[in-house]
Amino acid sequence: MDLATLVGAIGALVVMIIAMFLGGDITIFVDIPSIVIVFGGTLFAVMMKYNLSQFLGAVKIAGKAFKTKVVSPEELIVEVVELADLARKGGLLSLEGKEVSNEFLQKGIQLLVDGHDPEVVKAMLTKDVKETQSRHTLGAKIWAHIGDAGPAMGMIGTLIGLVQMLSAMDDPKAIGPAMAVALLTTMYGAMLANMFALPVADKLALRSDEEARIQSMIIDALLSIQAGQNPRVIQGLLKTYLPAARRKGEGEE
Repeated sequence: MDLATLVGAIGALVVMIIAMFLGGDITIFVDIPSIVIVFGGTLFAVMMKYNLSQFLGAVKIAGKAFKTKVVSPEELIVEVVELADLARKGGLLSLEGKEVSNEFLQKGIQLLVDGHDPEVVKAMLTKDVKETQSRHTLGAKIWAHIGDAGPAMGMIGTLIGLVQMLSAMDDPKAIGPAMAVALLTTMYGAMLANMFALPVADKLALRSDEEARIQSMIIDALLSIQAGQNPRVIQGLLKTYLPAARRKGEGEE
């Protein structure tokens, strides 16, 4: 679970609720027509831009912003060095059946064990990376569009409320509900965009970059193992992916 995303989302919501409570009756901030206009209108408007499977897939991908298994580069380097040492002593076939912590690494090891040429290994894994990045980029793009559409739908709701208000100026009882729709839709649209959709889009982009870096590290590691390089050389190569302050570690002076 990503605590930053979870705490940020809950914290922003709690701050808004506290502000509403301090202002009086919180029920005045609940308006069903406004909710329908903003949330329903936003989802259907964005859905028009994509096919149904892409749109529904974005909902699943959003889970990566809240729950994801972050791979530690340092732990991965230790694991790869152990694999390299094993392959150097017993050959690539000694890696067969070896359990590893990363699914992408496992796929690459199987390619090595199957005896594919380095060019084939690199091409297949690179293709996998590109396809994964494409899916994640699409998911982030959809959430960014939701963030853009939310305030726009809020503005549309505001116009609807104003029209209702102006058309009922002779009925004082109708002015209040119409004004509520006009103001609350703007608030709902801003909250949907800035408290959820846009942060999710940005976090998905961050996750995508992190995963791409890890996968690039794994490809370099696998090709080095296949080439029979010294495990310490491989360790030094992979540590170039780390920030300078984190590169000094076991096996280095």
